[in-house]
Amino acid sequence: MPQIVWPSRDADHLLVSGQQMAALEEQLFASGLPVEALMEKAALAVAQRLMQPDWWPHFQRHGALVLVGPGHNGGDGLVVARELHLAGIAVRIWSPFERHKPLTAAHLRHASWLGIPQRSAEPDPADPAIWIDALFGIGQSRAPDERLQALLEQRQHLQPHRLIAIDGPTGLCADRGLPLGRVAACASLSLSIGLFKQGFVQDTALAWVGELERINLGIPADLLETLPPQQPLALHRRDLATAPWPRPAAAASKYQRGRLLVIAGSEAYRGASQLCLLGASASGVGSLRTALPEALAGQLWISQPHVVVSAALTSHADGSLNLGALPGSALERLDALVIGPGLGKSENDLSTWDPLQRFTGLLVIDADGLNRLAKLGAQAWLLKRQGPTWLTPHAGEFTRLFPDWADLPPLEAAATAAKACQCSVLLKGARTVTAAADGRRWQLKQACDAAARAGLGDVLAGYAGGLGARAIAAGQGADAALLALSALVHASAGAQAAEALGYGGASPTACARCLEQQEKNNKETGND
Repeated sequence: MPQIVWPSRDADHLLVSGQQMAALEEQLFASGLPVEALMEKAALAVAQRLMQPDWWPHFQRHGALVLVGPGHNGGDGLVVARELHLAGIAVRIWSPFERHKPLTAAHLRHASWLGIPQRSAEPDPADPAIWIDALFGIGQSRAPDERLQALLEQRQHLQPHRLIAIDGPTGLCADRGLPLGRVAACASLSLSIGLFKQGFVQDTALAWVGELERINLGIPADLLETLPPQQPLALHRRDLATAPWPRPAAAASKYQRGRLLVIAGSEAYRGASQLCLLGASASGVGSLRTALPEALAGQLWISQPHVVVSAALTSHADGSLNLGALPGSALERLDALVIGPGLGKSENDLSTWDPLQRFTGLLVIDADGLNRLAKLGAQAWLLKRQGPTWLTPHAGEFTRLFPDWADLPPLEAAATAAKACQCSVLLKGARTVTAAADGRRWQLKQACDAAARAGLGDVLAGYAGGLGARAIAAGQGADAALLALSALVHASAGAQAAEALGYGGASPTACARCLEQQEKNNKETGND
């Protein structure tokens, strides 16, 4: 099957390291573009962004203090200071450095000529002005000095959410999203110049970056193509409109629209099977079957009458599901199988996983299924799989599966595991990462903290299995892009539920209903 190329490899989706961004800029300079021109273009775009209605009234009431570094990030800040000053904003400058790069020093002289006040003393962290952090940007390699860290820490304590960062908060690594020292500047808005820096979208960066926006530099498409083919891509909610939705034939029967079996739930975790089936149903899969605990099998028709019970399974003494009771016939005539949510922690039936290894359809392994896989030896077991495999671990499950790679940054960890095990890995987090065995990677750009709730992973596993089953039935194959799409749809559903129902409204059942609405939208827009 050919690779699915989605979304576009353009400036709005590419995630780069600080070094890669610097290399792109160097290529622009080598082409003849003056450094001064690029600085002016970037900083003017930043100034225009700050003049939008969400921030402009704050500048008008309280003014701005621009923190100026010695390099070109400081030069960007000085151009912004100039533009705000010329627009009538009370602007002040503070630069605690004796020396500046020549271009930054020139802008500093011009700011002085314009009459913009320049502080010599350290600013008061309780200052009501909006602080604009232009100290270091993505060029940081070591922690700021302790005095500066203490100032930034006090600023957030005394005036929270009143700092804007130009190309990243001071003290935050643009590659890993981790503070370089004890703390970093805490921004309400971070403006990433040119392209999104991969560190700014990591879970570890959320507390420091705030809202993240990109400042467009108009980098030529040919230059972007010099980045590696496996460059990670950011996923936005708007990318749902161009997503690679499975497209069955108009006359396709229910069996030609995907056949999925869900093995989930136990005496100990009875709700998991219901939630996983809700997610699977929301995917629009044509034929949905389940193997679940005996205690639930007889009542399933009341809540989900469309689901066929393939097997009612007994439980072990500890309440975990007895997979050894699964008949071999249950794995026949399937496009995909989801196993794991709520199975319980028993290790008594690991030998029963042999048929799963021989199963040629898509195998989606989640939750307790991942924990059992870890006991089997994940890498060796997965390399013997005879069909495509999707793993959906959170960080703890990933550590149990792949302890040697658990300390790597999420983009690298997921990609390493996917390549080594020849599977697709969805590493859950506030900004989930998906990696394919061929090196492609995706990461959610937006986070919805209201959707970090028990049971939502069960819904995601069911939805991903259903979407994969539909794609296989339609002849598209189980491309990892569809797993990334599942993560995006699921996150968007959580955000939609929170927006419609409030912070507490993003329950698993509410998110499943929003997933169903997405399928309705696909029908209406012709994406399905």
